[in-house]
Amino acid sequence: MAAHETAPLLRDDDRDSFDDGRSRNVIMMVSDGFGPASQTYARSYYQYVHSPKKEYVSPLDRILVGSSRTKSNSSLVTDSAAGATAFSCSLKTYNGAVGVDPTGTPCGTILEAAKALGMLTGMVVTSRITDATPASFSSHVPHREMESEIAEQQIGDYVLGRQVDLMMGGGRCFFLPNTTEGSCRKDNRDLIKESQDNFDWKHVMLNRQEFLALDEEDDGIPLPAMGLFNQGHLSFEVDRDKSARGSEPSLKEMTKAALKSLKGNAGPNQGFFLLIEGSRIDLAAHNNDPVAHVHEILQYHEAVAVVRAFVASNPDTLLISTSDHETGGFTLGFQEDPKVYPEYIWKPEVIKAANASTEVLADKLVSYTGRGKDRRQFVRTVILDRGLGIKDPTEEELTFLADPASSYQDILVFLGHAVSRRAYLGWTTIGHTGVDVNLYAEGDNVAVNELRGNHENTEIGAAMSKFLNVDLDYITRKLEK
Repeated sequence: MAAHETAPLLRDDDRDSFDDGRSRNVIMMVSDGFGPASQTYARSYYQYVHSPKKEYVSPLDRILVGSSRTKSNSSLVTDSAAGATAFSCSLKTYNGAVGVDPTGTPCGTILEAAKALGMLTGMVVTSRITDATPASFSSHVPHREMESEIAEQQIGDYVLGRQVDLMMGGGRCFFLPNTTEGSCRKDNRDLIKESQDNFDWKHVMLNRQEFLALDEEDDGIPLPAMGLFNQGHLSFEVDRDKSARGSEPSLKEMTKAALKSLKGNAGPNQGFFLLIEGSRIDLAAHNNDPVAHVHEILQYHEAVAVVRAFVASNPDTLLISTSDHETGGFTLGFQEDPKVYPEYIWKPEVIKAANASTEVLADKLVSYTGRGKDRRQFVRTVILDRGLGIKDPTEEELTFLADPASSYQDILVFLGHAVSRRAYLGWTTIGHTGVDVNLYAEGDNVAVNELRGNHENTEIGAAMSKFLNVDLDYITRKLEK
């Protein structure tokens, strides 16, 4: 980028500090729906399974620096779109807003600012790539449900042109024309074809095998590239097919590939911005599913370990990890009967016995066509015993689950509560809560020190802007043209 284009983007207080020969990188990790209790839960569970006699320290524990307040402009309890926009645009907005301010005006994002500086950009998620968090860094729409429009902007079809160099996750259905089976679009636009014909995307990976083949290149995946590994969200980690035939890479695999590719494709002194989201931590909590929840967190921990190793060998890097909000009102220790003195326990062995998410099991049960005794036996053996490790179902549980009239959503939460109750785990809601969430950071010492303590979520976005020395208002003005 020419100097006269870059200069207005840099902050007035120190326009020359970015051009100092340093290859700066920002890695923003979002653990969606992950509250403080969930971190304790995952740590304790991992220790129980792997090293019960030794205190376990997770990859996050050593880099805890503070906490983040999560309220939005419209509510004390945020949604993911407003929460992510606080990070990306450094401003509070209303629930549902994607990359826009409270008036609906597009706001410049840290990803777009990084691109304007000539940096490479990437997004790695386990949700649809068009879901609220990645969308809020890479698009601008008044409501998060506008995923077709979000996909259009993500490939480059908006005023700024293509801003993302690498994006991987799910959400393929929003890139396919409505003439294609499984499409979520109402029109016949083929965004995969358009991305390659009109916006210079080199590769579109549709499965893990294509992903691994491209990742074998010395410099990683040639950019720009996208990976759309599922029509919808990626599978929960506990359900993901981990065999060679599996079609979805893990969050850890995508994270390693993204770091390798962004560094490998970079020119001299060219840094990058990378968003990594453990998206389905949140969705498991929405289902009140403690099994899927803990496996999503542990996979996120593995991704954090990969990033921390990168930071250790690339010191001009800022890693921030935090959550947009907590989901589920989750806690360790649950007492159901107020007339009985509480037991101060929770039982990780109950969680260890389970083998599947409640989402997969609810799908199986709703799809099962057997009736009467056959259905009741299917519930007992396939759903409860083999799926969740529950060998002592109550009559109430068997009756409800064997009833063909029970809805998918009711079954989903009922199964989660059946496990949680036995493990002494508690939930207060299938939605979000307003508690502060943990804030983690590592890398550049000055930037990390400024994140210590308790902060508004907008200050996290401001910290990234300050580290890159960019003025997001410059991007906002470009979006107005």
